[in-house]
Parts: sequence; structure tokens; C-alpha cells
Amino acid sequence: MSGHRRKRLAGLVGRRILAFALLAMLLQVAMVFARYWFDDEELGHILVERETEAIAASIHRVNGLLTLDPDAPVVDRYMGDVDDIDGGGRADDDGAALDHLPPATFVRIRGADGRIIHSNCGEECEEHFLPPPGNAPDFWQRAIEPGKPLSVAGGRAFVIDGERVLVDVAVLHDPGHFLGSILTYEMIDHMLVPMGLMLVLTVGATILSIGAALRPVSAAARAADALDPRSPTSLSIDAAMPSEVAGLVEAINRLFSRAAEIMTAQKVFSAAVAHEIRTPLAVLRLELDRIDDPRARRAEADIERLLHILEQLTDLARLDVVEEAAFVETDLAALAADVVADMAPLVLDRGATIAYEGAGPVVVRLVPSLIQNVVRNLIENSLKHAGRGVDIVVTVCEDGSLTVSDNGSGFVPREARGEFGRVKASGSLGLGLTIVERIAVLHGAALSIRSAPGEGSSARVAFVRS
Repeated sequence: MSGHRRKRLAGLVGRRILAFALLAMLLQVAMVFARYWFDDEELGHILVERETEAIAASIHRVNGLLTLDPDAPVVDRYMGDVDDIDGGGRADDDGAALDHLPPATFVRIRGADGRIIHSNCGEECEEHFLPPPGNAPDFWQRAIEPGKPLSVAGGRAFVIDGERVLVDVAVLHDPGHFLGSILTYEMIDHMLVPMGLMLVLTVGATILSIGAALRPVSAAARAADALDPRSPTSLSIDAAMPSEVAGLVEAINRLFSRAAEIMTAQKVFSAAVAHEIRTPLAVLRLELDRIDDPRARRAEADIERLLHILEQLTDLARLDVVEEAAFVETDLAALAADVVADMAPLVLDRGATIAYEGAGPVVVRLVPSLIQNVVRNLIENSLKHAGRGVDIVVTVCEDGSLTVSDNGSGFVPREARGEFGRVKASGSLGLGLTIVERIAVLHGAALSIRSAPGEGSSARVAFVRS
């Protein structure tokens, strides 16, 4: 698997939905803004409603009389000359009249009988507000000047503690930036909040739905990864699988079936070729033994190499048909020592030495014949690379590792998986290490090769101890 972490489908779809939803929200914001910005009557209506409601909420009965709470936040926007119902003026802590209100923001609060509860204007009230009729409307509004900044006047009737109260406001040229607050409130309350909640629910439901729909896919992937290519079985199709996923599983089953047929054909071909060629080559070698000529000896050497390649090809073909019952608890140390003893005459004949080092029994679950092949191939590999005069040491450690090392000239190892088995400069196929690697994978062991020019080489197979 690549080190790059792949993105999950639910995350990809969720991000795309989020991006399109945000784009839709921006377009909706623009539309709502345009709608309110070009509708001065609607903006004025909202301004009058909001301001009169805020003012009415700050009116309380004190000593039997309705009065405006001086500590209410809304009062700061309408501070100025004040006339309450007893005709008194409101002053700050220094006794000075609160008359520093911007002259373009006015408010007047009256009782049903026309009594002034609160006011910060004089002639302006008469100019912009309705006269005190006996039955004022529950709501009124009119534009003072068209266009922006907003200039509007209006009023509403409220019932506070059983008494009808009329609240009138007038805003000229929007000195308190009412328009900005109105637009912001409308955007947040009527558009951003509901659309944001819908967006969260939509993205969450999408991620959950995709995750639930892809759960059978993940299960099928795990099942496919656990299949043994040497004895493939079909993946089961869950009834909860969507039809698209079931079609994918069926395609994978067909792929495994074709792969099994190809592997079977390859094994039959390899075994047949090795069997059919081995006998003629053996006969040819016997015939060459009777010829006393240097060219016959060179031909014998070529035949030996060809027989060795056939033996290795046969070994590779056999690796595809190893059954689980072939794995048995085996003393790796004793097995390696026996192979060293068997290989010693060949090693000595090549002008090299071989030794075994071990620390008692090391029990590992393995296929004995295959591990014997591993030890032989590694010893032969050292002989090929190091040549005459090399010292080979086979070591089995208590941790279940098998190491074959030498003090030869060394080489530059091919570390990348799949590099083994390429045609080398010497003309050989290098199948020995390929066989070792395949057997190591079959046993769940790790193969590592360490070598450098002039420093010898070492091949280590780390098994899992029983």
C-alpha cells in the first residue's frame, strides 16, 4: 500500500456538498440583501417595529406611573430633553440636562389620553409625528425622505400593565446606523441560521448515509484481502449490499476464478516442462561423460546450470500448492545444522569453509522441505558471490531468525521487492533469492539482505517462534 493516505468517499462528498451549500448561501445572502436594500418601505417598517418594541420593553410602572427605565440600553439612542408625566426633567449625576442627543433621532411615548410619558423632541415631534388623536392607529409609518440614508417616522400601540401606550420614533439620515443592524439581523435570523442548520443536517446525513452504504464495500475488501490466492473462494454477497456493490463483488469473484485458472495452468506447464526436459538432459549428460574432450566438459557445465534452473522452476511451481497441513512444529536449529552438514562437502570442494552456530532448539512452525531449500539457496548464493576462500557461517538465534553470512567481496543488494529473479550480468536468472523470498512470505517471515562491496554479505530470515 502506498504511504499516501487516501481520502474517504464520505469526506469527499461531504466537502463538495459543503462547498456548493456555501455558494448557495452566498447567493441567497446577495438576493436577500438586494431585496431589502431596494425596498425602503420594508426597511422602514422593520426599523419602526424593532425600535418601538425595544422602547416598549423598557417602559415599567413606578409608583403607579408608567415611565421609561433610564438604564435600558435603548435609552442611549434617544438621550436628550425629557418630559415625563409629572413634568420633571431627567438629569445625569452632575445635574446637567441630557441634551446631547443627535438631533436626527427622536422618540415620543404617550398614554392613551395623550399624556407624555417620555419625549426628547419639541417642534420636531409636531413635524414628524401624528397629532395626538383620540384613537391613534395601532401602527403607522411614513417616509420622511426617499432613498438612503434611511429617513422614516412611525409608531405602534402597546398595552403595558393594562394601559394603552403609543410609541413614536423618527430617524433622519440614519445617524445610528439602523440600516446596517437591520440588514445584519435579517441575514442572520431569517437566512444564515436556518440555512446553517439545514447545511449541518444535510452534510451529516450525507456522511452517515454514504458510510452506511459503503460498509458492505469495506467488508468485501477485507474479505478479498484475506483470500488465499492458492485456494481462492468466492466472496459472499450480503443481502444489504446495494446492487452496484454486489456487481463489484461478482466481478471480483470472476477475477479470482480466472486468476485461479491461470495459476493452475502455470503450475501444470512448469511441472510438465521440468519433467519432460529433465530426462533428456540427464541422458545427454551421461553421453557427454563418455566423450574425452574439453568441449564436452563445458557442455556438461551448461547442462548442470540448465538442470539447476529447471529444479528452481519446479520449486517455484510447488510453492503455489503448499497446503496448511504441511506446516509442522520443527526445530529450526537442528534443520539448519543438518543442511550445513549435507552442504559441507560441496562447500569444501569449492575451496570455501562453512560453520554452524546455534543456541539450542528453536521451535518454529514451518514446512521443513521448504526451509531446507532456503538454507541451501542462501549457501549457494554465498558461494556464487564470494567464490573460493570464503568463510560461510549459518546462525540460528533464539528469536527464531536464520542468518547465512560470509566474508566475501560483497555486492550491492537489490532491496526493492520484485527485483529478485532478473537476468544478472553473469547471465543467471537469480532465481535462488526469488525462491527464498517466496518461501519467507509463505511462512510470514521477513527476508533482509545486507551487503556492501568489500564487506561480505548477510541474508536473514526472521520467523515467528511458536
